[in-house]
Amino acid sequence: MRLTEILKPVNIKVPLSAKTKVEAISELVDLLSANGELTDPKMVLDAVLDREATRTTGIGKGLAIPHGKCGGTNHLVMAIGKPAEPIEFQAIDGRPITVLWMLTSPPEMTTLHIQALARISRLMLIDAFRMAINSAGTPDEIFNLVVEQEKLM
Repeated sequence: MRLTEILKPVNIKVPLSAKTKVEAISELVDLLSANGELTDPKMVLDAVLDREATRTTGIGKGLAIPHGKCGGTNHLVMAIGKPAEPIEFQAIDGRPITVLWMLTSPPEMTTLHIQALARISRLMLIDAFRMAINSAGTPDEIFNLVVEQEKLM
């Protein structure tokens, strides 16, 4: 699986105007909804926030991967957001986050959902890639960084 099979440049937002975790997640849900990716944005928002309430998706090094499975979409969808200022996300390393990758999918797509989460995690463990994403200033820049990094994997 390649993330660029799921991710679309129109589903990347730089910068997010959000100042909080809930605002950031809501902003990405709104972006996906505006781009026709969701059948029920409220259901998606609720699923992602419910998942977040069980355990933070702030996995460290400035990264959060909020995600949820529900019937609010009929396919695996992904969005990326970079807040204008780092956001407190209750990350496991205690640091605020600078990049969010959000995933949502129907419940029956568990395998693809898990594969995408693992792929994001692997990519973001690459220091040079993570620093490049943090420096990127446009959605196209971020998308192209993902394309180029996936060619190397």
